[in-house]
Amino acid sequence: MGVPKRRVSKARKNKRRSANKIVGPAVVLCPRCHEPKRAHAVCPECGYYRGREVIAKS
Repeated sequence: MGVPKRRVSKARKNKRRSANKIVGPAVVLCPRCHEPKRAHAVCPECGYYRGREVIAKS
């Protein structure tokens, strides 16, 4: 049966868990209107993506 022979130390346990962190979405500035937007997504302010108007904004 799979039973630990020795207790796992706090350092070893925390090293193993260090990769399990929550990271927020990547945010960049829109090159056209300089508002923050998600990376690789249409800008919600001006409606442009990669230099082309994708969503018509008034």
